[in-house]
Amino acid sequence: MLIFIKLIYHRLFIMLIGMVFALNTHANTPSGTLKRNLLHDSNVKVNERYTFSRCNAIRKKPFLNQSKKKKILLIGDSHGCDFLNIVKENNFLQNYQIRMRYIPYQCQPVLNGKGGKFVEKKDHALCNNEARTDSLMQAKDQMKEADIIIFAARWKLKTARILPFTIKHLRLKPHQKVIVIGSKNFGKISTRHYMTMSPQALKQVKNSIDPEVQKINAILRQRIKGRLSFVDQSKLVCGSHVACPVFTDNLHLISYDGWHLTPAGARHIGKVLFQRSILANL
Repeated sequence: MLIFIKLIYHRLFIMLIGMVFALNTHANTPSGTLKRNLLHDSNVKVNERYTFSRCNAIRKKPFLNQSKKKKILLIGDSHGCDFLNIVKENNFLQNYQIRMRYIPYQCQPVLNGKGGKFVEKKDHALCNNEARTDSLMQAKDQMKEADIIIFAARWKLKTARILPFTIKHLRLKPHQKVIVIGSKNFGKISTRHYMTMSPQALKQVKNSIDPEVQKINAILRQRIKGRLSFVDQSKLVCGSHVACPVFTDNLHLISYDGWHLTPAGARHIGKVLFQRSILANL
């Protein structure tokens, strides 16, 4: 009887080892790696920290006048932070000092101080809080020092319409270069659905670009001209004004929430923007 019990325990132990081995083997298959990447790339809490960490480090910091490097002032919201991550992930613009003036999406980069009519009533407290937000008026002196000013934001329709007027009234000097980065959107990110798809199917996934983003980019394409340079981010990255791939070539999510970039997404987009736009000349 004792021998029989020992034999059963031995067989159960062998089965358990086999199950553990099978699970570990599956986790190391291409399918297992893809699922781990999906879970990591779609982790909003982790990726939100990534979005803001670099731009928080240079917000409102002065330029170093003793440095021989040219000066770039980046003005924008969390999409401006995305642009900074694009630069840093690809080691671009190393011969420049880069500083940031952070103006949240709710407040918008407009002339009239804290946003005025461009700000919804519920956001007045945020936009009036100078410790948390910035404005073009606050940034005016630092703008005068910059060789290049880059506007990168999630634009609102009414802000996009008046952006050339806004920039004109900043009275920038003729030698100062101004670049406007268009809005981007990758539609609704559905990780649970992607988990059930094959790698081949994932490579074909395209989401519709938010209709308002399409309108905003159409306005910017039409109005940003002359001495102002426009980088049509959606067109360059997506190859279309209406739909955009969701995955990089090696099947990492480009965006974790449809608006902001993963590290892999920043690397992917950077290579496109800095090869196919005026950014290649910087």
